[in-house]
Amino acid sequence: MSDGTRFNFQPFLARLAQTPLAPWGDALAEAVRIRLGPGAHGDLARWDAALSDLPELPDGERVLDRACVGIQSGNPLDPETERQLRDALMRLHPWRKGPYCIHGVRIDTEWRSDWKWDRLANAIAPLDGRRVLDVGCGNGYHGWRMLGAGAELVLGIDPTLLFVAQYLAIQRYLTRDELTVLPLGIEDLPGGLTGFDTVFSMGVLYHRRSPMDHLGELCRLLRPGGELVLETLVLEGGDERVLVPPGRYASMRNVWFIPSVAALSVWLGRCGFTAIRVIDVSRTTVEEQRPTDWMRFQSLPDHLDPHDPNRTVEGLPAPTRALLLAERR
Repeated sequence: MSDGTRFNFQPFLARLAQTPLAPWGDALAEAVRIRLGPGAHGDLARWDAALSDLPELPDGERVLDRACVGIQSGNPLDPETERQLRDALMRLHPWRKGPYCIHGVRIDTEWRSDWKWDRLANAIAPLDGRRVLDVGCGNGYHGWRMLGAGAELVLGIDPTLLFVAQYLAIQRYLTRDELTVLPLGIEDLPGGLTGFDTVFSMGVLYHRRSPMDHLGELCRLLRPGGELVLETLVLEGGDERVLVPPGRYASMRNVWFIPSVAALSVWLGRCGFTAIRVIDVSRTTVEEQRPTDWMRFQSLPDHLDPHDPNRTVEGLPAPTRALLLAERR
């Protein structure tokens, strides 16, 4: 399953086999095998080499319940080991979600993902003992926070292999088999897979050509009474207002639908959800999403109108994101 690389997910699948989700293990392993097959990505060998060059580090305190996820100890690394660590991690640039702190090396990611976590942590159903699916999870930052909040098992999926490599770099030092990030999209999951206590979909819905189908898939993946945690771009307005960008949105090509919060609530009800409630609506700021040394490409400040930060460069409403909770009927 690792195809001769460090892209090995067997420890998590062994954990999965001890849960009611065990029947899906073989299908997940086969989907990953196909995804990592010939022609998977031209940079796969380069990312695998970066993982190979991560240095051995002393053990330390694993930090999963604070903003900067990682591992720390009372003794600083020697300069050469710190250089090797920083260089290997930087070869996995760009780092989008975080931050992470590994023995004094702080990965200052594009997104302050801890801010999003702070908005939802006290509103969602407690994660103690729950089996969680995180759809479009990036490098797994929020999955680590879920483990820190007591989740029994966290399956993250994201088709971007670089993000999976970043997860594997952090996992190298945190060594928690209850979490994985598989290189899969939601469409790659086994058709009958269901039974999660909590499903997260954050920053995914507006990238889907059929948002109703996506919400239906999320509903199917939950057990009856399970909780959906949904975060997406929204507009102001009534329950019939939906923006379909005529071209790009904030320079992104693949933004298809941006509904009002009221319209999104109607969509959720039509797709099998109940107990729908809004827990946060926040404008995305250039303090929350910005370029850093660990993400040197363009970021939100480059995609807003330089004369009116309330508009994108295309003249559309600037990004505002809502967090909603709902339960499967």
